[in-house]
Amino acid sequence: MPVPVPSPASSPAPAGPVTYRLDPAHTAAIFEVRHFGTSMLRGWIGPVQGEVTIDRVARTGDLRLRIPVDTLRTGVPTLDARLKRPDLLATTEYPEAYFIATHFHFDADGGVKEVRGEFILRGVSEALSLYARHFACRQDEQLHREVCGGDFEGDLQRGHFGANFGEPFVSDDVHLLVQVEAVAR
Repeated sequence: MPVPVPSPASSPAPAGPVTYRLDPAHTAAIFEVRHFGTSMLRGWIGPVQGEVTIDRVARTGDLRLRIPVDTLRTGVPTLDARLKRPDLLATTEYPEAYFIATHFHFDADGGVKEVRGEFILRGVSEALSLYARHFACRQDEQLHREVCGGDFEGDLQRGHFGANFGEPFVSDDVHLLVQVEAVAR
């Protein structure tokens, strides 16, 4: 039976920093890019691994993600293979992307509103902000630990990373959706 998810306000903020390990079964990155000016091409990458340390009282945080781009799936195997080639994601040379963030913004209740840091893809680093569409924490009765999670979104230009094959037929603008769930250690 699912455990209700209280808002951050109903879960008291722990005193001091808490480190959470991402739950790979509940953490993934989804990307969307306009295809031939008509529909959105969507893909899924995961499981994403990493950890985050949050201090809701001090309003600080540190996030380290490893994103296995070579796990990309669109539902069309021939498209997956094309996206992994050297002129796009170059997954043989760069099988992982990384997101390292140390700038966190919190709402009045201590919930994460924004995470800013560096996104590294194909060996190129660019600033990236991920904005929370939803964020909450709860005490998990089975794990006997706090679990926090949310849905975050942000935008980047693939050309900044040298992945510009197909332009202008396939948009340079990429929308990211990142679902995250993490368990306190």
